[in-house]
Amino acid sequence: MKKLAYSVIGIAGVLALLILGESILIPFVYGVVLWFLSRFFKNLLHKIPFLKKSVPNWLLNTFVFLIVLIGLSLISGLITTNIRSLLENNALYKANLDAVLNKINATFQIDLYAQLSSTIEKFDYASILGSIADSLTGALGDFIMIILYAAFILSEESSLTGKIKKLFSDPAQYERASSILKKINDASSDYIRLKTYVSLTTGFVGYVFLAIMGVDAAFFWAFLMFALNYIPTIGSLIATLFPAAFSLIQFGEFTPFIIILAGLGAIEWFIGNVIEPKLMGSSLNLSPLVTILALIVWGQIWGITGMLLSVPITVVMVIIFSQFESTRSIAILLSQNGEIDDIYNSKDN
Repeated sequence: MKKLAYSVIGIAGVLALLILGESILIPFVYGVVLWFLSRFFKNLLHKIPFLKKSVPNWLLNTFVFLIVLIGLSLISGLITTNIRSLLENNALYKANLDAVLNKINATFQIDLYAQLSSTIEKFDYASILGSIADSLTGALGDFIMIILYAAFILSEESSLTGKIKKLFSDPAQYERASSILKKINDASSDYIRLKTYVSLTTGFVGYVFLAIMGVDAAFFWAFLMFALNYIPTIGSLIATLFPAAFSLIQFGEFTPFIIILAGLGAIEWFIGNVIEPKLMGSSLNLSPLVTILALIVWGQIWGITGMLLSVPITVVMVIIFSQFESTRSIAILLSQNGEIDDIYNSKDN
């Protein structure tokens, strides 16, 4: 009974810490993600013999951060420009929406506009786009903290092994701790890297398709496809519906809407069900039900950030739980097939 009480108290304490410390923890978590990506870029640069031998580590880290900063600044500028162009055409889009509603009224003999008038009046398209722009601006403000977190993590990386070794007087305990950290690092970095490949592919193909179809602000919708692809299951659905629904407002016709909805749906389906499984394989080993539950739980705790990071966080939990006899049963329940050792030990060989 005491163990149950301690467990409940511990879980409640962790949840309180996650919720109350959201403003501090979320930039830190993004800093860890940026650290993973920076290490990936640095490893690519290390494949160039001249850079690996001649360029100091601190200079290479600085170069990687500058590239990331420049890239994010360019992306932010493009998104802001796209949103501004959408705001400028606000009157045209509202007129097209009225035209679409009138066509529905004429086809189905229903006064849809009268039924939806209160909703349409409350729907402030310009305000929604403005809030998205403000969110991006706020994200850029947090990015300074994210960069600092990632920079300090990267600077501590070389001394981390020595610190962990000094924490354990028993070599066997040190080996076990190192093994757990290696599994967490491998699983998390592989997921972030492969998911980024998949999301970039989705965004790029989506951009080409939307540009061919003549959809306004194609880069903005493609970026949404890229970002929402990190959210399991529902992300691809939302990424398909948003630009398709917008095309209905832009063109005021059902034919482009149907073509774009079918085209984006086919792109999301092919990449999500053919390409992504081949890249990911069974390395995550998460039950589909657990993936959905993790999405909901972390979405409630950290909002969009929780949804984006729900899968890697749950993978880390499975790895940690699998290392202790008292929590091993939880790891088995969270996994897809119960074979937790085969999956997470495969990279140690």
